[in-house]
Amino acid sequence: MLDRRRAEGLLFLAGFALCIPAANWLIGNVGTKCVPNGPCLMPVGFGVMAPTGVTMIGLALVLRDLVQRRLGVGWAAGAVVAGAALSAFLAPPSLVLASGVAFLLAEMADLAVYTPLQRRRLVTAVVASSFVGLVIDSIVFLYLAFGSLDYLLGQVIGKSWMVLASIPFIVWLRRRDARLGLAPA
Repeated sequence: MLDRRRAEGLLFLAGFALCIPAANWLIGNVGTKCVPNGPCLMPVGFGVMAPTGVTMIGLALVLRDLVQRRLGVGWAAGAVVAGAALSAFLAPPSLVLASGVAFLLAEMADLAVYTPLQRRRLVTAVVASSFVGLVIDSIVFLYLAFGSLDYLLGQVIGKSWMVLASIPFIVWLRRRDARLGLAPA
């Protein structure tokens, strides 16, 4: 039987891997406005629009950190590749390539920020690494997918909402882990 830490890690892994194809499907199929030869858009607040996949990617950034915490870095990197592979069935190749490259670069930045912080300050680690990752991911994705940074502010706002929404869960998880003596991977 799987221990609790590993079982949770696999659950976080599945969610993370599914966020990438979900985001790529949403960006081409769902929105309040779809730009010809461009993304479908949604409002993210403050009168700003963003490609619809932003909420899934914001969630993915948090889940990626939780995968690393429970299963290790190799699993998190493997999930990026698996998510990109699943995306190939749901999105045009240009979106799949752009999201795969963007996520791999964001993963490298995540390692530099999350890894040193996560054992002592989980909430700080998740928030800091997610914000660094979401900026890198947004810039690389928008440039590769659309050749433009027109929706950068919307990407940052939309992904940030999901990171901020995750904070109560991360706080709860950290407290529960401490109480149960569950150490990170």
